[in-house]
Amino acid sequence: MRRLLVIGPCGAGKSTLSTALGKKLGLPVYHMDQLNWQPGWVESSKNEIREKLAAIVVKERWLIDGTYGGTLAERLPYADTVIYLDYPIALCVKRLLQRIWTYRGRSRPDMTEGCPERLDIGFLFYLIRWNSGPRLRTEARLKGHEAKVIRFRSPQELNLWLNAL
Repeated sequence: MRRLLVIGPCGAGKSTLSTALGKKLGLPVYHMDQLNWQPGWVESSKNEIREKLAAIVVKERWLIDGTYGGTLAERLPYADTVIYLDYPIALCVKRLLQRIWTYRGRSRPDMTEGCPERLDIGFLFYLIRWNSGPRLRTEARLKGHEAKVIRFRSPQELNLWLNAL
């Protein structure tokens, strides 16, 4: 595993896993949230994100954390492994709310400084609707790359795998 993607619904624990896995494997970690967001919750343009990704994916080793379905086509061909945290949405909602509470009013470690954590109802509804929209699009984008995907359906499955590494 030299070029990894970590994907899944919001609140699944992608960034926490990526930070730990990056350390364990000695890989530089790139968070899509940091690539996308500028201070003050200003979103980067699609071209800016694609330029940043183009410079990363050609490197020998990396771990990119974040689903960002619109950019999977730029990342998947270069990845040798895709870790998919395919967790129940109820767990992800719980974790998202815990994250909002923990980091309320300040930027979390995997986010751009100047983007304080906050409750965003639209974002919460996006997560609640994951299985009927974003998940279907993600699954479609993974077509042709199934051999690279390691899918975990629970944190317990993930922990067993991590302990075996």
